[in-house]
Amino acid sequence: MSIVDHHAIGLSPRISEAGVADYIALLKPRVMSLVVFTALVGLVIAPGHFHPVLAITSILCIAVGGGAAGALNMWYEHDIDALMSRTANRPIPRGRILPGEALAFGLTLAFFSVMTLGILVNWLAGALLAFTIFFYVVIYTMWLKRWTAQNIVIGGAAGALPPVVAWAAATGSLSPEPILLFLIIFLWTPPHFWALALFRTDDYQRANIPMLPNVAGPDATRLQILLYTILLVAVAASPWPLGYFSAVYGVTSLVLGAGMLWYAVSVYRHRTGSAGLRATRGLFKFSILYLFGLFAVLLAEVLVSAAARMIWS
Repeated sequence: MSIVDHHAIGLSPRISEAGVADYIALLKPRVMSLVVFTALVGLVIAPGHFHPVLAITSILCIAVGGGAAGALNMWYEHDIDALMSRTANRPIPRGRILPGEALAFGLTLAFFSVMTLGILVNWLAGALLAFTIFFYVVIYTMWLKRWTAQNIVIGGAAGALPPVVAWAAATGSLSPEPILLFLIIFLWTPPHFWALALFRTDDYQRANIPMLPNVAGPDATRLQILLYTILLVAVAASPWPLGYFSAVYGVTSLVLGAGMLWYAVSVYRHRTGSAGLRATRGLFKFSILYLFGLFAVLLAEVLVSAAARMIWS
């Protein structure tokens, strides 16, 4: 049926109002920034020489792949996004982008990011990037998120894979170092997101998402946050005595870990009123600083070492 026919029967084809900013929003730029940063650290700490063009290509592919996963997540979840105050202003609930457009955009980015990484760098990295996108979109978004309160625990594996993908891009193999980075992000994810869920309980209830506070209750969630934080701090400190990362990293992990534990204990102790709200918000915000600090010190050590070699060479 032509456009003329549509007008003849009183219908008008929907025209997207999307601008560049709307498509950027589909990529979840805040999440993408974390993906890029952790991937960059995984790449620069990898041993051996990696051509700068291939390094930039790898980071771009990982960033685009992460954005593709975000766009596909928004496509599938546009119904529940419209019900939650935190997500109601995303492009699809606002009517700026049609769901089909988001789907096509996400699939296109996913295909080209994986193929480019595989062809230009290596297929281990390409396969890992493809698995990361698949895990986030299919396993987490389509299955776990609406089915189990452990959604963020299992689904956190997708967000923990970028440094592994980057290491594979740089070396063509895997080693204990990227696995340790994976474990740190994997264990960081539950206390980070459960802190958010504690002060966004009404949002998740309205959207019928089985987050832990809505299913097991806030007290059980606080206990889980504390237990995961203890495990996180121990695992994050372990690369130092194991000999994989330096004493500078080790001391930083202990200092930041003490802060994480302080906030987790505060969340466990302060369960009601303004004190409880401050504690959960404080943990959520500090957890971002915690993860950034751990990865930043690894990046800084490499940059300082490289600068020192240039000065003395």
